[in-house]
Amino acid sequence: MYPTFESGEYLIVDQMSYRFSEPERGDVIVFRFPQDKSKFFIKRIIGLPGETIEVAERETAITNVNGNSFILPEEYIEKEKSNVPQVVTLTDNEYFVMGDNRLESLDSRIWGPLKKEDIVGHAMVRLLPFSRIDWQPGEIFYEQIN
Repeated sequence: MYPTFESGEYLIVDQMSYRFSEPERGDVIVFRFPQDKSKFFIKRIIGLPGETIEVAERETAITNVNGNSFILPEEYIEKEKSNVPQVVTLTDNEYFVMGDNRLESLDSRIWGPLKKEDIVGHAMVRLLPFSRIDWQPGEIFYEQIN
């Protein structure tokens, strides 16, 4: 998730909120790695249940459940040629997640959609290092396009 997060940072993860509300696009989540449940990963939610995600070289297009399509605005990443083109349609309990460092990220582009039951929670507070203390670190709100 570099540059949003760096190795060695200490996070408090909110494990309760998703029991009362659904994860949203832009949330930075911690989850159990689908291929090895003993490992935890941190990524950003890009696609929501029922959506079709089209990953191209420098952009991500989403068609939501209402049939509306849009290009995901991602000012927080470098627009390098970093994606292998693909199209994925999510089921009603799946999310599409990607890391902010697209050239190096092991994410849904590689191992597929993330099941809701694998989500542990979202990054609520960055405590360390003190110079980077932050509330809801890395959160992006896409209210206008949901």
